[in-house]
Amino acid sequence: GWEDQLTDKDFWRKVQDIPDEEIWEAHQRQKRRTLEFIRERHEGVLTTQRRDGWPQLSNVTYVTGDDGVIRVSVTDSRAKTKNLRRDPRASLHVARSDFWAYAVVDCHVELMPVAADPHDATVEALVDYYRSVMGEHGDWDEYRRAMVADGRLLLLLTPTHAYGMLSR
Repeated sequence: GWEDQLTDKDFWRKVQDIPDEEIWEAHQRQKRRTLEFIRERHEGVLTTQRRDGWPQLSNVTYVTGDDGVIRVSVTDSRAKTKNLRRDPRASLHVARSDFWAYAVVDCHVELMPVAADPHDATVEALVDYYRSVMGEHGDWDEYRRAMVADGRLLLLLTPTHAYGMLSR
């Protein structure tokens, strides 16, 4: 395989001959493919950093907006929320159903305010989130009240780096 060629000087000359534009375009294609893989799914594992530096992993449902921002509904009392208030960086791991293909995006995270009123901006965003994932709710007034009672908010994840293995 290609690993056997790493000590071959001709291999490195060939790599150096690849125009920067081609390398950049290949990188951009892979990035688009990775983000599309994530957009097509709605379940993943969110990793945040605990105060002691160890990772905190949480299974989450998410939706990717047309703006490329990944939205996750959480409650204010959860460990992941507390971790993100302290360090607003996270990684989202998303796997294909057979487990052998996956993508990871490292993200900067913005936390919306905690829902305080059934008609505030956070609850409106949570309604949009629900519709994107689940469709219509049977009782939107009940849903809005529950978002306030639960102390819900949305995490807004903006990808900064993507990687994974999609070809298996």
